[in-house]
Amino acid sequence: MGVSMELHNVNGHGSVDSKNCVDEVGKTPHVIESELPSAGQRDAQALARLGKKPVLKRRFSFIAMLGFTCTVLVTWEVIPIIYTTGLTNGGTAGFAYSYLFALVGSLSLFTVLGEMASIAPTSGGQYHWTYMLAPASCRKFFSYIMGWLVICGWQALVASSAYLSANLILALVTMNNPGYAPTQWQGTLLYWALMGMAILGNLYSSSILPKLEFFVLALHILGFFAFLIPMVYMSPQKNTSTEVWTQFNNGGDWPTMALSVFVGLIGSVFANNGTDCAVHMAEETKGADVVIPWCVVATSALNGMLGLGTLLSLLYVTTDIDAVLESPTGQLGFPFMQVVLDSVGSYPGATVMISIVIAMFIFAVIAFLATASRIVFAFGRDKGLPFWQTMAKVHPKTAIPNYAIYVLAGVACLVGIINIGSATAFNIILSIGISSLYSSYTITEALLLWRRVRGDIRKPSEMAGYTWQANELVWGPFHIPGVLGIALNAWAVCYGTIVIVFCFFPTTVSPDAEHMNWACLITAAVIFFAVAYYLLYAKKVYQGPVVEIAPYQIS
Repeated sequence: MGVSMELHNVNGHGSVDSKNCVDEVGKTPHVIESELPSAGQRDAQALARLGKKPVLKRRFSFIAMLGFTCTVLVTWEVIPIIYTTGLTNGGTAGFAYSYLFALVGSLSLFTVLGEMASIAPTSGGQYHWTYMLAPASCRKFFSYIMGWLVICGWQALVASSAYLSANLILALVTMNNPGYAPTQWQGTLLYWALMGMAILGNLYSSSILPKLEFFVLALHILGFFAFLIPMVYMSPQKNTSTEVWTQFNNGGDWPTMALSVFVGLIGSVFANNGTDCAVHMAEETKGADVVIPWCVVATSALNGMLGLGTLLSLLYVTTDIDAVLESPTGQLGFPFMQVVLDSVGSYPGATVMISIVIAMFIFAVIAFLATASRIVFAFGRDKGLPFWQTMAKVHPKTAIPNYAIYVLAGVACLVGIINIGSATAFNIILSIGISSLYSSYTITEALLLWRRVRGDIRKPSEMAGYTWQANELVWGPFHIPGVLGIALNAWAVCYGTIVIVFCFFPTTVSPDAEHMNWACLITAAVIFFAVAYYLLYAKKVYQGPVVEIAPYQIS
C-alpha cells in the first residue's frame, strides 16, 4: 500500500515555494494527492516528517554508501601522509596511543551523529539538526551560523583533497626522476585538472556512481593489503616493539610531553574526519534512517582499524626518520614514499604501491565535491545562501544539483590561484577543515545531550495516532537508549571539545608565519562573515528549514 500526502502552504518556520502548491500569494493553495510506491514509503515519510519533498533520486544502497564514505575518509591512505606530524609531537609511542584515543573518540562521536541522522535523515545535516535541537529563541540564528561552518569546512576539504592529490603525483614523479624539481604552478595546473575531472565525474556519472563505489570499496580494502604486506615483509630493518611503544618525542618544545602528544593528536583526527559525508547524501540513499547511521558507524570502525594497521606498520619499518625527511620526496612533504622505496627496494614496485594511494585520493576528490554540493543544495533550498534560488536547483533528468557543483568547484579553482604565489597562504585558507566540522559535530551533539537529559525526545511508540508536526523530536530506528546513550553522548561531546581546542595549536611553541596554525583566525572570519550577513540581510529571508510538506498522520 502507498501513503497519501497533502502538500500545501504552511506558516511558521517556512513557506512552500513550489508552483504546484500555491498559484499566487494570498490565494487558496491546491491540494495534491500522490500515491507513493510501498518501496519508497519509509523514505518519503522520513522526509515528510522534516517538511521536505523528495527531489533527489535514491541511488545508494548500504554497500554503495559504505564505499562512498570509505572513499571520503581514505583513512589508511592519509596515515602515510600525516604520520611525520605525529612523530614530531608524540614520537612513535605518543602517535600510537593518540591514534587509539582518536579511534575510540571518533567512533563514539560518529555513533551519536548516527543517532541524529536516524532522527532526521536530511542533506542539511548539522544546520537542520541545530534548528530542531536548539531553544526556540535562538535556533534560527544558530542554525544559520552552523550552515556556513559546515559549508566552509567541506569547501576546504574539497580543495585539500585535490591539492594533496596533485602534490602526491608530483612527488611520485620526483621519486622516479631525482633531478626533477616540481614548481607550484605545475601543482596548481594539476589541481585544476583534478577539479575539472571531479566536475565531470559528478555531472555525467551520477547514474553509475553507486556502482562505481563497489569498485572503490574493493580497491580501498584490497589496496590496503597490497600496500601493507610488501612494505612490512620486504623491509630490511624494523624497529623493536620497545622502540615503537615506549619512545616519546617533544619536537615542538611544549612544556610537558602530554601536551605535545595532544598537539600531535590532530593528525589522527584528520585521518578519521569526514564521516558525516553519508549524512549529506541521505536524500539519495534507500532506507536512509537505518542505512546512514550504520554506514557512519561501519565506516568509522573499518577505516579506523585499517588506519591503525598502516600506522603501526610505518612505525615499525621507519628506522631512520631523519634520512627519509631529507630525501627528495621527504622535502616535498611525503617522506613515506622513501620509506616504501627503502622497504621494497624497487622503483616499479614502490610506484605501484604509491599509485594505489594516489588513485584513492583522486576518487576522494569526486566524493568530496558530491558531498559538499548536497550541503549547498540543502542550505540553498532553505534560503540560507546568496542566490539561493539557483543553488537549490537540480537537473530535471539527473536530479543532480548542478549549480552547487559549479559554485563549489569554481571557488576551489579560484582559491588554487593563491597556491601559485604562496603555498603558505593557500594552506592558511584550507586550515578551517577540521575546526569548522568538529565545531559542528560537537555543538549539535551537545544540544542533543541537553534534549536527551531533559527527556524532550519521544519514542516512536508515543507517536501512534498522533498528527506529526514538521521537525518533531522523535528517536529514529538507530538509537542507544538509557544511561548508556547519555554516557556515550557526553563522552562524544568531551572528545569533540578536546579536538576543537587542540586543532588551533601550532606544531611548535614559537612558530614562524609559515608554520603558524591559522585555523582560529579563519574560523573566526567565517563566523564573523556569517553573523554580519545574517544581521544585514539573511534574517529577513532565512526562517530555518523551509517546510514544504504539511504535517500528516502516520499510521
